[in-house]
Amino acid sequence: MNPTYITFIGQMLSFAILIWFTVKFIWPPMMKAIEERQQKIAEGLAAADRSQKDLAQAQDKVNDALKEARSKANEIIEQAHTRANQIIDQAKNDAVAEANRQKALAEAEIAAAANRAKEELRKQVSSLAVTGAEKLLKREIDANAHKALIDDLAAQL
Repeated sequence: MNPTYITFIGQMLSFAILIWFTVKFIWPPMMKAIEERQQKIAEGLAAADRSQKDLAQAQDKVNDALKEARSKANEIIEQAHTRANQIIDQAKNDAVAEANRQKALAEAEIAAAANRAKEELRKQVSSLAVTGAEKLLKREIDANAHKALIDDLAAQL
């Protein structure tokens, strides 16, 4: 046998033992660690996908809530405008009613004053008529005795 064959066979045996040792003791834990790492990465990616979906759902909920809040805000603003218009209309109606009441009161006062003035004028006219009649007849006329006649004369005036 040639020494190179013996060396070659020895190297083959050593290499075969190395392969057997690697396959038996090193390869399984390394494959297990690689599989665990792959599983963790896959779980991380799945969690990231779930997070993206949750974020999208949360964003949709936020958008819906904002849309609803804007709708309610617009509704409240519309109600406020309506109420403001009602208050303005009520104030206008109250002002018109108060003006009409004041006008009626003033008209009643004017009518009462006119009636008082007319009555005073009648009394003055009747007094002047009696005085004039006294002067014409040169004698005294009893105002109480001729009251009905004087009142009738005043009513005709």
